[in-house]
Amino acid sequence: MNQRLKSLSLWLQHHDDSFAFITSSANVFYLSGFWCDPHERLLALLVFPDGEPVLVCPQMETARARRAGWGYAVIGYDDSTDPWEEIHRHLQGRAIKANTIAVEKSHLSFARFERLSALFPNVQWLDAEETLRQLRLIKDEQEMKRLRQAAELADRAIEIGVSAIRPGVTELELVAVIEYELKKLGVEGMSFPTTVLTGARTADPHGVPGSAAVASGDFVLFDLGVIVDGYCSDITRTVVCQTASDEQRLIYDTVLRAQQAAIDACRPQTALGAIDRAARSVIEQAGYGPYFTHRVGHGLGIEVHEHPSLHGANEELLVPGMVFTIEPGIYVPAIGGVRIEDDIAVTDSGGQVLTSFSKELIIV
Repeated sequence: MNQRLKSLSLWLQHHDDSFAFITSSANVFYLSGFWCDPHERLLALLVFPDGEPVLVCPQMETARARRAGWGYAVIGYDDSTDPWEEIHRHLQGRAIKANTIAVEKSHLSFARFERLSALFPNVQWLDAEETLRQLRLIKDEQEMKRLRQAAELADRAIEIGVSAIRPGVTELELVAVIEYELKKLGVEGMSFPTTVLTGARTADPHGVPGSAAVASGDFVLFDLGVIVDGYCSDITRTVVCQTASDEQRLIYDTVLRAQQAAIDACRPQTALGAIDRAARSVIEQAGYGPYFTHRVGHGLGIEVHEHPSLHGANEELLVPGMVFTIEPGIYVPAIGGVRIEDDIAVTDSGGQVLTSFSKELIIV
């Protein structure tokens, strides 16, 4: 049994739980090494305080689970089979009587909770999410290798996008160029839908690319990430087409200084909230405080948004091995927005920046 499964088993022993019922694809992957998007079908990993775990997945996925290295029992089911009855039968065969079941409270749907409750009507429930968050929080050497590779490919994606800018090219055309070239490089997938925005549309932090065309004097914002062996990167760069105004330069310089202040604050045993406050202070002093409308960053790993959250009230302390984004922004309606985002790994000596594409103001 791998160390991750052992750690969860020890936690179950400590709480005298009967078993953990893990259903999120990300946590199943973290514990088993098997990634599966089951769509509406049930995917579950049952972990016990003693004894071997069991994977529950659609029958069509069992061969992939074996190829991924899963060496324990698999309950495979087809579309005409009730997986809940198969789970019940398996547990009865192992003489496991459920008294307490640990679940991911924010992930397990009510419908699935009802099915589980019907099988084990008198059990107590425990939330396993915080334990799983803490296990995933500190990345090991192999995880860091994948995150670095994903960051390198994110840098390449920005390079591709910036090189394709010209007046008249649309946001969606730039998205298409980036993703086509990455596929040619063998990229398995994007961390999230690639974002390219231009002009005043860059003032929408979560804008959706469309048919808007780049014009001279526009900000052009790229926000994207790449998946490598199940691990995500996330980068944002903002450039200007042909000519930049004084205010555009001021906004850009302010965001760049805010990001550097936040990176400089990344020291072990510093509160995460201090990173947000370091960036926010720079933006507020420049008079743009109301236009920085989100936290400064988020955890990064198997999921592009995971624990921890880098908001100003988070007093959790930085620990070597954490990986997260730092991405301050200023979004001014009618003018546009600037966001600069990098992936940061916490080391014993501070924050190591994994993404490396230039942050000097680029005028294309």
